[in-house]
Amino acid sequence: ASRNIGREVALTFAREGADLLLNTRSSQQELEEVAAQCRELGVKTHTVIGDVSDSARVSAMVAEGIQVLGKIDILVSNVAVRPHKPILEVSDEEWHQVMGINLDSAFYLCRAVLPGMMERRNGSIVALGGQAAITGRPETALVTAAKTGLVGLIRAIAAEMAPYNVRANMVNPGATDTTREHPEWYPDFSEIPRDSDEHLKSIPMHRQGTVQDIASACLFFASDESSYITGDRLNVMGGRYII
Repeated sequence: ASRNIGREVALTFAREGADLLLNTRSSQQELEEVAAQCRELGVKTHTVIGDVSDSARVSAMVAEGIQVLGKIDILVSNVAVRPHKPILEVSDEEWHQVMGINLDSAFYLCRAVLPGMMERRNGSIVALGGQAAITGRPETALVTAAKTGLVGLIRAIAAEMAPYNVRANMVNPGATDTTREHPEWYPDFSEIPRDSDEHLKSIPMHRQGTVQDIASACLFFASDESSYITGDRLNVMGGRYII
């Protein structure tokens, strides 16, 4: 939650009065700055530093959050790496690393928060997917396999948890105006800049999304406005991949 979409999700939820447990793997200073802004909005905010692909660390962070905040009613799982690489060049280590960050982390987080949600018979899980959750493209086997697995995980959780009034849904961001920490993950934009007319023309709405667009979609799934929706997805892509 230290930058980009995660940061905006935190601030959006804080504006709605939600107490927050915020996580980052390493960007502690940036996370504390976001937390300070959330506290200024009048909500209790606790930060935890740790790798969510580590099962034991996730369990400890969630337990700490429950101890501080009392309960966790909403989970927004927003973590991903998106390396582009020909499939024949992918090593075992790279495969397991991407699966750990993009898929295992969501499983660990859901498993940790679900008991409390089931006990209270109330909860909402929102997982961030993306274009890789919808379609396959060259040199994206790693992220596509992980995000497609995430689709299955969320659907299965939705089906299993529905009797407990616990919902699980996905938000799939499309091209979003964010700061790219790893431009090598987006080789398409090395030739056609993402803010160029040529790229924007490929989006029916002819613009990139904003982090607020994504945060608003997450808020919708977290709120009672979507109380009868589970196992579904919201594509925030400006009309791309209309099905």
